[in-house]
Amino acid sequence: MNAFFNLLRHTLQGIILTIVCALSVSAAPLPFYTQTTIEGRPAQELIKKDQPSLVKFWASWCPLCLSELESTANWQKDKDFAHANILTVASPGYLGEKKDFIQWYQGITTPKPSVIIDPEGSLAKLLNLRVYPSWVVLDKKQHIVRVIKGSLTKEQALAVLSNHEIDIQHIKKDFYQTASLKNQKARPIRTETIYFAGGCFWGVEAYFQRVDGVVDAVSGYANGKTDNPSYQDVIYRHTGHAETVKVTYDIDKLTLAQLFEYYFRIIDPTSVNKQGNDRGSQYRTGIYYTNPDYASIVAAALAKEQANYNKPIVVENQLLTHFYPAEEYHQDYLIKNPNGYCHIDLKKAEEPLTQNKPKGFDMKTYKKPSDAELRQMLTPEQYRITQENGTEYAFSHSYDELFEPGLYVDVVSGQPLFSSDDKYNSHCGWPSFTRPVDDKVIKKLADYSHNMQRIEVRSQAADSHLGHVFPDGPSDRGGLRYCINGASLRFIPYADLEAQGYAEWKDKIKNK
Repeated sequence: MNAFFNLLRHTLQGIILTIVCALSVSAAPLPFYTQTTIEGRPAQELIKKDQPSLVKFWASWCPLCLSELESTANWQKDKDFAHANILTVASPGYLGEKKDFIQWYQGITTPKPSVIIDPEGSLAKLLNLRVYPSWVVLDKKQHIVRVIKGSLTKEQALAVLSNHEIDIQHIKKDFYQTASLKNQKARPIRTETIYFAGGCFWGVEAYFQRVDGVVDAVSGYANGKTDNPSYQDVIYRHTGHAETVKVTYDIDKLTLAQLFEYYFRIIDPTSVNKQGNDRGSQYRTGIYYTNPDYASIVAAALAKEQANYNKPIVVENQLLTHFYPAEEYHQDYLIKNPNGYCHIDLKKAEEPLTQNKPKGFDMKTYKKPSDAELRQMLTPEQYRITQENGTEYAFSHSYDELFEPGLYVDVVSGQPLFSSDDKYNSHCGWPSFTRPVDDKVIKKLADYSHNMQRIEVRSQAADSHLGHVFPDGPSDRGGLRYCINGASLRFIPYADLEAQGYAEWKDKIKNK
């Protein structure tokens, strides 16, 4: 009986939300009251009452953001935006933003927008923003009604301000790498997409938005019997769709194995058509994909998870037949309604993965995945270099000019290899280091390829080809130059070491 009333309550919530959305009422205003502008004025002074707002979150290390500074500044003065507040927010100390952002910003001589300073990213954390630029649309009461990740053209911005529910599926969303390099061209992040059904999509969407490496999560309906279903169709007319979240992730930061671990920690994989208090076929569990090659990968993940249960796992492993985004009031539901219904513990997204909990160097800790897994987790360039002894073009990788404090690990196994303290600009075109974090994490082999006599450097645990070591490094730092392919490495900023399970390696980075 309790289950019936819980289901009824959930259904009524959906109906009420439809009415609420139609009235453009939201439960969550964006709390600007504690923030100040870069000049020290209260942020509230920038907000004209009874006008909608478009808030841009950006960072100094984002090349695309820098390229848009002047245009964003122009929007703040453009008469076409006179009916709205155009605001920008920067977050010193959050997601790699420099602590001395204000000093840096004051040194810019080109046209630039007014900026609200959000120390440590309190607003960005509230919104689960991990991609720059991102935009937040506020109604006339400054309530959150929309979150858009990526750039907006002027036409798109004006359209969203006029109708925050406008269908923006046609808007191209580009995600950009977050390397803090001067004069670097903006380059799209390599992304893949997978679909997870795990009960009510409000919570599943909010959960994956919190996972580092997920660049977008969209609620929708998948693998049903009808086209373009509404929420009412799915709930009352039994169209066979599953409430599903489309997860777009950065394949250079997340692997499928890691996504599966995040997914399994929030579902009961043995429960048929039931998650939390929700019952019905629309709440079944499933992993859907557009690439048929994923079938065997998902099957292997399910077989591995089965070892943790006595009852059979009932998670669907299917090719995606179709996915229809849910109505706008469902998108970012828990951002708009912080006290809304959620059947899972969102804090689980912040728990370290088991594979990211190293306990010192141990060959058993840093394992090399199978070749099939490697081809899924690595880009073609990373695979060519680490597995086929390739070499990237000189001056082609962003790590060549990256000098932020942090740790460089093997892109294949995650084994720590080099500290930013030992990195220097050799002007050779490849990331260069004077030494590894420990002599035991690498191995050196004689290399006579290309009619040359060199010493090859490989990772100890996964046997990844890294590069070569030469005796022409700085004499005052040992005289060696470890010339390493950027594609064989993964950089972890110092601020993220503990969250990613590398806390005990923090003492290897003194200059921070």
